[in-house]
Amino acid sequence: MFLRKHREVPELNTTSTADISFMLLVFFLVTSSMDTDRGLARKLSPIDEQKQELRDINRQNVLQISIDAHDALYCDGQVVTAAELEQQVESFVASRQSAQHVIAVETDRQTSYNAYFEMQHAVVAAYHRLRERMAQKQYGCHFAECNAAQRETIIARYPQRISEGIKEK
Repeated sequence: MFLRKHREVPELNTTSTADISFMLLVFFLVTSSMDTDRGLARKLSPIDEQKQELRDINRQNVLQISIDAHDALYCDGQVVTAAELEQQVESFVASRQSAQHVIAVETDRQTSYNAYFEMQHAVVAAYHRLRERMAQKQYGCHFAECNAAQRETIIARYPQRISEGIKEK
């Protein structure tokens, strides 16, 4: 007596769903920007098992650089900009004939990465300019074009000696 009619469920057309998803994926990949990390090339200190050489360094051969919690940059106790720091590092390293200089960097735990990176960039730029100038003067070519022996001579004259520490409260 009571017969139920079976209703047919209408089918959804999903053929274009994959195409739309693929186009959205391509759109977001093309329009989004990816942040690139900036890094610092540094030679790490030796492992504890290796013998470390301790040296006494004259205070006159140490350039003290510090960055406080508010990202203020100091060179030997005076506030400087990154460009001024680059000039001071260059003149400091160039004036040390014994090549026994050390650049002591001290940062606060609250120092931003950008302030630290700008300071490191200024120090490396000063070394790069000194090495480039020596390569041009002695070998008549850019530092990058020098052979391995020439580069070693230049690096021995202007070695990067950077000591880093964190301010303790």
